[in-house]
Amino acid sequence: MQNPVLDRTAPDRQRVALKAFARIADAWSLTLREAAALADMSDSTWKRARKPGFAGDLTRDQMLRFSALIGLYKSLELYFDEPISRDWVKLPNRGPEFDGARPVDAMIEGGLPKILRVRGYVDALRGGV
Repeated sequence: MQNPVLDRTAPDRQRVALKAFARIADAWSLTLREAAALADMSDSTWKRARKPGFAGDLTRDQMLRFSALIGLYKSLELYFDEPISRDWVKLPNRGPEFDGARPVDAMIEGGLPKILRVRGYVDALRGGV
């Protein structure tokens, strides 16, 4: 039996990734600008991408960002109770990856490499790899 996720076409995977990230952006109470920057999109493109029927193509970088952010969201939900699990990305953090900055700002500034490091940092906190 084949894995249904692997059988999806690229547009289906992109649509699912966009929908998942839009829900995460809402759960984290991200501003339009913060969500767009994390997605590596302009504000206007993010506005269009959030809507059903978005016909644009996502880059490999954007898909990797969404994958890492979805994993980060899941790790935060497993490690912390609400409201910390939802607020964590917007709280100043003195951890080694942040130097007092909010994780969302650090990820926006550092792009995909920083998003991946933050995901790894949270995974390590909860005892993962």
